[in-house]
Parts: sequence; C-alpha cells; structure tokens
Amino acid sequence: MDEASLTAWLTLQAIDGVGDRTLLKLIQAFGSADAALAATTDEFIRVGCSVELAESVRRGPDISTCRQIDRQVKIVNCLNIRTLTVFEPSYPSRLKTIPDPPPLLYISGTLTPQDDVAVAIVGGRRATAPGRILTEEIAKDLSERGVTIISGLARGIDAAAHRGALAAQGRTIAVLGCGIDRTYPSEHQALRRSIESHGAVISELTIGAAPHSHHFPRRNRIISGLSLGVLVSEAAINSGSLITAKLALEQGREVFAVPGSIKEEACRGSNRLIKEGAKLVEGAQDVLDEIVPQIDARQRARMTLDAAPLDTKAPLRQEDLLVYEALSYEAQSIDSVIERTGLSAAQVSAILLSLELNGRIRQLPGQQYIRL
Repeated sequence: MDEASLTAWLTLQAIDGVGDRTLLKLIQAFGSADAALAATTDEFIRVGCSVELAESVRRGPDISTCRQIDRQVKIVNCLNIRTLTVFEPSYPSRLKTIPDPPPLLYISGTLTPQDDVAVAIVGGRRATAPGRILTEEIAKDLSERGVTIISGLARGIDAAAHRGALAAQGRTIAVLGCGIDRTYPSEHQALRRSIESHGAVISELTIGAAPHSHHFPRRNRIISGLSLGVLVSEAAINSGSLITAKLALEQGREVFAVPGSIKEEACRGSNRLIKEGAKLVEGAQDVLDEIVPQIDARQRARMTLDAAPLDTKAPLRQEDLLVYEALSYEAQSIDSVIERTGLSAAQVSAILLSLELNGRIRQLPGQQYIRL
C-alpha cells in the first residue's frame, strides 16, 4: 500500500463510528478508502449508511488525529514496514476465513505460501524449565517437517516455541499485542530480529500502540486464525492461552495440549483442556497426525514428511544408559546422579557432557540436568 492509500485508510479508520465492520463495508461499497472519504451523503444513504455516519465521515478526524496519522505513515515508511489489507490477494488465506479478520496488518519480515501450514504454540509466561525445553523440542521437530510456528513473542512458552523453530532454521511468526514499532517484552529484541530473518512479526494495532492488557485477547484470535491448530503447553487456569484455545475451537481449528504434573499450578489449565477433549501431545508426531490430512497435495509437497522418524536415536552404552535413567524430566543435580549411579564424579561429568552433546539431556543453571 502506498503512502497516500495508507493515509486514507487510517483516516477513515479513525473517524468516530467507523469500527472494523463499518470500515470494511465502506471500502467494499465504494472501492477504496479515498472514494469513501469523498462520497456524498446521498451516496452513503444509497449503500445503506446513516446520515449521521455520512456527516461524521464528511467532517473527518480532528487536526490532532490527522497529525498523528501523518506521523504513523512516516514511521511505516522509515522502518520499511509492509501494510496488507484483507482485500489483497497476499493476505493470509487462513486468517481471512475467521469471523473478524483484522482489516489491516502491519508486517516486518516476510510472509510466504509455506506459512499456510502453521501450528500455534502458546503457554504460560512463568513456564518451568522442563516445560520450556519440551516446547522447544516439539517446535523444532515440527519446524523440521516444514511447519511454520506461530506464537506471541511473550516470555516463557512463546519464546521457547520461537526458539525451537529458529534452531531448526525453520519459519516462525510472532503476533504482537502492541504496535509493530515496539517490542514487548523489551528483552526479546534480539529474538525478534531473528524471527524477522526467518519469518515475520505482525500486528493489527496502530503504530505506537502500547501493550495494554485488553490488546492481547484480540491478538490471540490472530494467532489461532493463522494456524491449522493450537498447541497449549503449561497454561494455568487463568492463562490467556486458554482464550487462544477457545478462539481456536470457535474458528474450527484443532486444539492440542501437552500434559503436565497434576501438582503443578502452571499446568492446571492445559491439563483441563485434555479432560475437555483436546488431543494429548507427547511429541510433534501427535500434531502431524491431525494436521497432515487437512493439507492439500501442493502444501504436502513443500514438507518433509518422508524424513527419518522424529524419535530415532542411537542406542546408549551401558554406563551412559545408567546415567540417562538416573535423570528425569524434573531437574536433577550432578550430586544426585552420582549418588544414584554409584559412578565417580569424573565418570558422571564425562557421560553428562556426552549425553548433552548428543541431544539427550540439557544442563540448566546450577549444574542441574534434565532429560530431553
């Protein structure tokens, strides 16, 4: 969209009484935002609009709002942000099918046809180390099969999902709950740059919009709307991730959940989803089994479904197996492993390093280890 068209679009959007539905109705009726802004009262009435709305459009937004729109358009140009309306052919086809698609998207990075095969992964911001690791592993495995990973750039599970896709050199998309000129949380600036290099960051909110709490439920409908299904990992009862799961069901998307400890407060919401019928997920294959039948032959051709099984690993030697089995999906200290195996500290340290290099375990802060 060029500068003049974007200015007209934002001007029409800023007029009192013009919400998303009215905006789309006016542009469909008149052909463009420019034409709607130039229409007469009689023309508004002929397309079914009220005299009050016609007069509001004729008055236009106040001077302060017009200046703000000019600033927004300059920032879009300065930051090389792409704008995409729901009327354009390159608008994400899956998102277009939801009841209330965002009329205008701001995009940094790129969207590609490959992103039609996408899974959203969402969950708690205060995720446990095992939850983050498992989420990253599932996202990586899905990404290696050609699935784009959608999430919200938040702390915890969202960040783990993006990082898993990036570890596989796959595609990932972050949907923001603030203006695209902002990064929230701010410590994810480097992660955002990596996402833009391997996918896209998108927002429907105006330039400069702050990350207010009421923006995130609206953001969540975009996350689910872009996806074939939504995977929830470590969500508490009051988690916003459950809103995303609810929206996914309303949009006709699949809902998946990773089971967690019944003693862990952070897992009660995701566990409840399983009780209510969400598919229990232990690995990426569980997700693929549900989404692949929904993918047409053209999309499947871009995937790598004929690759080696996701869980193929070489057998362990006896001492390595002893150490591996002394670990669990809960963090264990090196002293605990030494005590449980009866091996020397030097032997355990060497085996732990070997297992970590082979992708079997991961070291956490404080010389804690967890099985993958």
